[in-house]
Amino acid sequence: MTDAAPTAAELLDETPFAEAAKTSATVARWSRSGILALFELPFMDLLARAHGVHRENFDPNKVQLSTLLNIKTGGCAENCKYCSQSSAYDTGLKASRLMDRDEVMKKAGEAKDAGAGRFCMGAAWRELKDRDMDALCDIVSDVKGMGLETCMTLGMLTPGQAQKLRDAGLDYYNHNLDTSPEYYNEVVTTRSYEDRLQTLANVRATGMNVCSGGIIGMGESREDRAGLLEALANLEPYPESVPINMLVPVPGTPMGNLPQLDTLEWIRTIAVARITMPKARVRLSAGRTSISDEAQAMAFFAGANSIFYGEKLLTTENPEENKDMALLERLGMSAEHK
Repeated sequence: MTDAAPTAAELLDETPFAEAAKTSATVARWSRSGILALFELPFMDLLARAHGVHRENFDPNKVQLSTLLNIKTGGCAENCKYCSQSSAYDTGLKASRLMDRDEVMKKAGEAKDAGAGRFCMGAAWRELKDRDMDALCDIVSDVKGMGLETCMTLGMLTPGQAQKLRDAGLDYYNHNLDTSPEYYNEVVTTRSYEDRLQTLANVRATGMNVCSGGIIGMGESREDRAGLLEALANLEPYPESVPINMLVPVPGTPMGNLPQLDTLEWIRTIAVARITMPKARVRLSAGRTSISDEAQAMAFFAGANSIFYGEKLLTTENPEENKDMALLERLGMSAEHK
């Protein structure tokens, strides 16, 4: 006679790192089976566990607000199958030059006035070119001088480029892993998973904060979602910010016709991210226009405590600022920086 397979709850009780994860950003490794066990918990049990971890590490009624500005649009040499900015697909998006410094400052001022505490800037590049470094460092310094936290996403970085951005005052660098190592080649083939991990290592070596998450709803399995969180949670240390994006299907891209992922699975992913990375800010990012207020409230309960705030996320729509603030007010929540 063979023993019955352990239940999800039993698997969790046998793993030593759930308790350690509550107290340190550098923890014993999470296994894929342990993360899948979290996903497989009854929904209410998972949310209760995640909410408990959240309350131990954050004020559950505060949300960090970030605004994202596309400072260079389109023409990217990568072939990410979800992206409107890839030059591999005809999405009707025209490539632009790097935005003028004064225009960036104007947008940063508007974001600050609207309540954002962090200003994130994205450029559609495969990798940062040294010729753009001085202009970007000037922008970082200016935005930092306004009293905003600064974040950039510019593609792959060399160690020297990461250090120059850090010296200019950059607080966070965003570089998403997108999905699990196993599913990655179904999403993009022009850059390897190791390339992404190396850029994160280059950023980390400077002492800069890391923002890294992924996109769900790209046709991946639950095991792939667990694989993404496994890769993130086992970074040394795990990212300070973890954006969980819901795929926004863009006509003209290979993923332009995919059906929307079940919203409860999105919330499960947020809850598991909170448990496995207890001190990270888990951010509701792309795809919020398709999510009801009630589901977003549940996501906050599950441990999300950061949102992208403003009209657009790069090239896709985002809930309007007034709507976001109205929802927070209805929930008795408020912005962390106002």
